[in-house]
Amino acid sequence: MSDPVSKFGLLRKIVSGGQTGVDRAALDVAIFLEIEHGGWCPLGRRAEDGMIPKTYALTETETRNYVVRTERNVIDSDGTLILFRDQLTGGTELTRKLALKHGRPLSCVDLESFHEEEFARLLDWIESQNIQVLNVAGPRESSCEGVGKQAEQFLVVALAHRQLG
Repeated sequence: MSDPVSKFGLLRKIVSGGQTGVDRAALDVAIFLEIEHGGWCPLGRRAEDGMIPKTYALTETETRNYVVRTERNVIDSDGTLILFRDQLTGGTELTRKLALKHGRPLSCVDLESFHEEEFARLLDWIESQNIQVLNVAGPRESSCEGVGKQAEQFLVVALAHRQLG
C-alpha cells in the first residue's frame, strides 16, 4: 500500500547535507512546515560555520569528505532539487553530476530568474517523478551571500502553492 497523499502531495521528507545556505534553508522550511527532514552530513557534523546544530536530524557519514554525503543524499532520495543563482559551481555542480551519474530525477531552479510558473512546474515535477523524499541542494552562504534566505522564501511559497492549488 502506498503512502497517503499529504497536504504537500506525495512529498513526505526533505533531505540535505546541512551546509549553510540552501541546505539549511531546506531543513528549516521542512521543520517550519512540519515535514519530516533528514539527510547525510559529514563526520563531526562538519560545515563551513563549524558543527551543524543538533536541531537538524542528520546522520553522519564515516568521513569528513563533503562528496560522500552529497552522493548519499542523491542516491537515498527520490529526486534532487538544486536552487542556485546564475550558474552551477563547486559542490552544487557536483550534485548535478552525481544525480545524472546515478540516473536520479533532477530539477534546477535559478533563484535570480525564475518566474511564477516555476512553482507549478516544480510541483508537477515532484508529482510526475513520484518524489516522496526530496534532496535539496545549492550553494553555501559564503559563496553566495543571502542564498539561504532566498531559497527559504522560494520553498515556502512553492510548497504553499501545493496547499492552495
